[in-house]
Amino acid sequence: MVKLRVEILAKYVFSRVGFRDPSVLVGPAVGEDSAIIDLGGDALLVAHVDPITGAVENIGWLSVHISGNDVAVRGAKPRWLLPALYLPPWFSESDIDRVTGQIDEAARELEAMIVGGHTEYTPGLERPMVSMTTLGLVEKSKLVVTGGAKAGDMVLMTKTAGIEGTSILASDFRGELETRGVPRHVINRASEYIKLVSVVKEALMLAEERMANSMHDPTEGGLLGGLTEIAYASRKTIEVWEERIPVSEETKVLCKAMDIDPVKLISSGVLVATIPEGLTGKAVEKLEKLGVKATVIGRVKSYEGYLVELHRKSGARERYEEPYVEDELMKLWEKPPNPQPH
Repeated sequence: MVKLRVEILAKYVFSRVGFRDPSVLVGPAVGEDSAIIDLGGDALLVAHVDPITGAVENIGWLSVHISGNDVAVRGAKPRWLLPALYLPPWFSESDIDRVTGQIDEAARELEAMIVGGHTEYTPGLERPMVSMTTLGLVEKSKLVVTGGAKAGDMVLMTKTAGIEGTSILASDFRGELETRGVPRHVINRASEYIKLVSVVKEALMLAEERMANSMHDPTEGGLLGGLTEIAYASRKTIEVWEERIPVSEETKVLCKAMDIDPVKLISSGVLVATIPEGLTGKAVEKLEKLGVKATVIGRVKSYEGYLVELHRKSGARERYEEPYVEDELMKLWEKPPNPQPH
């Protein structure tokens, strides 16, 4: 999947939203994870839809957790799910059983219910796709938006970069990795990263404690893409240091074998939050009590003409001026590993 450029979105998508309902507090916008709708009183409805197009083996599981993440970073617990399954003609009954079983298991983990959706065989597809809509509720006082980052905030990330991408590489590119000399035990460990893709518990805790000015679930474009989206939505500049970004050994090995950059590898499972400097230590402590590793990797500054400045370990500085980073995984899917029926 390649996202549309900002100028195309602005011209043909964001300007064409139909009747403008005043109860919609946050609608379509670059970087903002979910729509926010005022239901009256203290309740806000959080709504998000996300397509899973860069995975095959664990597509059902990912569809629930990735969409759920984008609701949770608003401070809302994911509660209601509507999956749309687009299946290639070769998809068998056992394949359907596998995907819907994953959706059911992941929904039970989040204590969310599938309340509707759509399923079809779609001519011309080479691999399955799932588009998941997730809904939840949040109190107005606990709402967090992507565009809330403030100058002086510290940038915090949980876990390690490239979690989702690591799990997809291990499951859907296993043969390629083995051909390139990656040991099977490393690939097997990396495949377990699928269990780490949810950020719901940590996002809800930070929202409940009112510690985060902004939160974001970095998906396409990886950690770096997520940071550019926070900066764009907040009209700020974010400065980060590569040496501070934790990358697991499995991710390092797989990325080196495939010649890809872990900070640009799809990263669901990582929560990025901007925290007032005085609360950063407390936030890290509370996250670690949840069993979630947290690392401060940078800071938010007033806008300086670019969105993100990345200090590489080599000493080089990279500046990103647009909220778009090409995901490393998508480059691999341009020459896909020809997934077959299970």
